[in-house]
Amino acid sequence: MEKKWYQKIDTIALGVLCVGWMLVMLYFSLIESLHPMMLCPLFLAFAIAITFVVKPFPFSKKLPFLRVFDLISILALIWIVYYFAVNSERMVVRIPHVSPVYTVDIVAMVLLVVFLLEAVRRTLGWSLLGFVLVFIAYCFFGNYFPGFMKFEGFDIAGVAEIFTLTTNGIFGTPLSTSASYIFWFIVFGSFFAACGGGQLLIDIGMKFSNPDTGGPAKAAVVSSGLMGMVSGSAVANVTTTGVMTIPMMKKAGYKPEQAAAVESVASTGGQIMPPIMGVGAFIMAELLGIGYGQIALDAVIPAIAYYASVFFLVHFLAKRNTFERHGPTVNREELIFNVKPILPRLYLLIPAVILVIMVMTGQSLRRSAMIATVAVLVLNLVPSNRVGLKGLYDALIDSTKQSANIALPTAACGIIIAAVVQSGLANKFSGVIAAVGGNFLLLALIITMLGCLILGMAVPAVAAYLIAVTLFVPVLTQLGVSLLVAHMFCFYFGVMAQITPPVCLASFTAAGIAEANSWKTGWTAFCYAFVAFLCPFVFVYQPAILLQGTPVEIAIGAVTMFIGVFALAGTVAGFMWAPLNWGYRLVLLAAALMLIFPGNINAVIAIALLACVIVLNRRKRAKLKAEGVAIL
Repeated sequence: MEKKWYQKIDTIALGVLCVGWMLVMLYFSLIESLHPMMLCPLFLAFAIAITFVVKPFPFSKKLPFLRVFDLISILALIWIVYYFAVNSERMVVRIPHVSPVYTVDIVAMVLLVVFLLEAVRRTLGWSLLGFVLVFIAYCFFGNYFPGFMKFEGFDIAGVAEIFTLTTNGIFGTPLSTSASYIFWFIVFGSFFAACGGGQLLIDIGMKFSNPDTGGPAKAAVVSSGLMGMVSGSAVANVTTTGVMTIPMMKKAGYKPEQAAAVESVASTGGQIMPPIMGVGAFIMAELLGIGYGQIALDAVIPAIAYYASVFFLVHFLAKRNTFERHGPTVNREELIFNVKPILPRLYLLIPAVILVIMVMTGQSLRRSAMIATVAVLVLNLVPSNRVGLKGLYDALIDSTKQSANIALPTAACGIIIAAVVQSGLANKFSGVIAAVGGNFLLLALIITMLGCLILGMAVPAVAAYLIAVTLFVPVLTQLGVSLLVAHMFCFYFGVMAQITPPVCLASFTAAGIAEANSWKTGWTAFCYAFVAFLCPFVFVYQPAILLQGTPVEIAIGAVTMFIGVFALAGTVAGFMWAPLNWGYRLVLLAAALMLIFPGNINAVIAIALLACVIVLNRRKRAKLKAEGVAIL
């Protein structure tokens, strides 16, 4: 169907904005660096303008003349960028809360906040918008709030001061991190996927497909994990890999809810899997002043444990499904993925290898991502897998749209962070949690976990992490938790909210592909990801899991954790070599918990319990086979 005139204008406008944004970022990165008080407004203005083009004004599809409001908004954004450019020197040298706030500062702040909130509403819905509006209201009407939340409030000049005249509000660390180098990682991911690297990662995962032992599900675990490290979005990962893996899992005998749950759990894990983790991990490195390579290295053991648990689980589920069907009921040939030869395409992974080496050796993150992207473009000249200019242009458009989707929540969270910190609410809130938790660290951790999950249900993972860090990290550090561990605790639960009912976008997306019950899928995924909900507690009590200890402590912690993960997978599946009744499952659960929270006596008892269950379960398998029961 031919595009209407205003749709053609939208396409041209989107192309101009995306190419312009890329050129500006190249200029900033290669020619002249910009102060955050100039870079952040420029970065955010492009993000909002692109959003207004991609998500037009309400009802404008039926009434195209309403697009004039978007045009006026974009013109106003140009004025805002001009305002910050003209006043950038004053912004840099002014003294917060001492230097005067002019009327033009207030006008620019009001316009930028209004446009930001409208862009958030169009892309992320009312949940995050509602959060931000509450905190804006708190800034003005804090003296009307009850109890410990009460404070004198700010006038309009004070709000402008904390929102847009310092680097502690909208233009704080989250947005400046996005503008400085997360943008380039997103660009790399888009070009890498477009030029065949993403499909190669998926195909490598598909090679794990073995019909006899849950191969399609294992393929989903591996390919989704590999792709998740590049995509950075659980929902995007589900839609990319799930369309191939979910139907194959269903053919292999997995119930629709099981197939959807496996895919959503595997896709979500990509955000906690080094070397390229979710956006929150980059911001964590900036907040902590630690090299990102160190953050990625510290997260290796929990991430591998997460995927090991899912791998064990799908293996046991495959055995259970075969047992319950009384043997295979499908053609083995139908369960083998047909993929292009892997070896001739392995060179496509060179850019990813370059990126990982540079990041892990402490190179500049922006430089690492840019060089890796150049490597992708160079390799794209190889005729056998070349992507044309149209494909590269589409990758550029996709990367800038993704960057806009990251810029908006990080900027919006800057409003919340400014309100919480400048009003003193963060310290008061920490005091309340400390009072409730007292000296009981476990209770404080549970409160933090619930808070992170609730936030993660309402807002994107990066936003949930940023808000949680502001509210919960201070109290955890007061109770003796190291800063890195406290941040990682909040980061994990912000990510895991995507598979936690009642709002679990990754699970719901997978359920749609599998034609499964969304609610049942959500709870199934929650059970399958049980290890992910225990890992944060583990590294609080056993920091060696995050490489915070001696080599011996790290080795012991890792070994006991992986044995515990094996036991936990059997508990959830209800099957190992043969079916497990509830008595055995409870024993396995106890052993898993004792191993995951290790102590010398705990470990000895747990390993003894696990050994007993394994011996008895294998005897049961031998007995069933002797009776002629079909069992793998």
